[in-house]
Amino acid sequence: MNRKIELWNKSVGAALLIALGDYALLKLGEPLGPFLFALGLLGVCYMGLNLFTGKCGFLFADSIPFCELMLILLGNLVAGWVFGWLFSVADPGLAEAANAKVQAWSVSLPFFLRACLCGVVMYVAVLLYRKGTPLGIVFGIPLFIFCGFQHCIANVITLGVARTFHWSLPVAVAGNFLGSLCIWWFSRETAQ
Repeated sequence: MNRKIELWNKSVGAALLIALGDYALLKLGEPLGPFLFALGLLGVCYMGLNLFTGKCGFLFADSIPFCELMLILLGNLVAGWVFGWLFSVADPGLAEAANAKVQAWSVSLPFFLRACLCGVVMYVAVLLYRKGTPLGIVFGIPLFIFCGFQHCIANVITLGVARTFHWSLPVAVAGNFLGSLCIWWFSRETAQ
């Protein structure tokens, strides 16, 4: 299969699993929703799918070409918004919860910093999975949700449910990317 098609398909699959987690979060709220959301990232990792927030911290460690990372991001964003929209059709009651979340977002430094912190959590969760334990996912996903950290792919799904766009989305993308790379930078091993 063509590499770009494979990347795209695995990005759409990842968006679907994260969308299911976001659906649970919007439908059930806290405290149950954040724990069920973790199933999305568990599925992404165990199925080998492409989630931008799970890949960006490994950009240099895994030698991921930047253009491939951007294709993954595009696939996640487009598919995420579409899945969110489809969920709003299937369950119109979700729109109220989605709109309330979107109204709380802002293009601001605090929002950006919460996105950076989500990037840190996502990197640690995936790193621990790669080292043989799903505990980083099981605890990390509820952590970022309970703390109000901003996850760009979950946010675009919420935007799809709300059938809108918000300029905080690029802020979340940049924050997730920077947070993931920062924790990778601080934790990398250097040659002595």
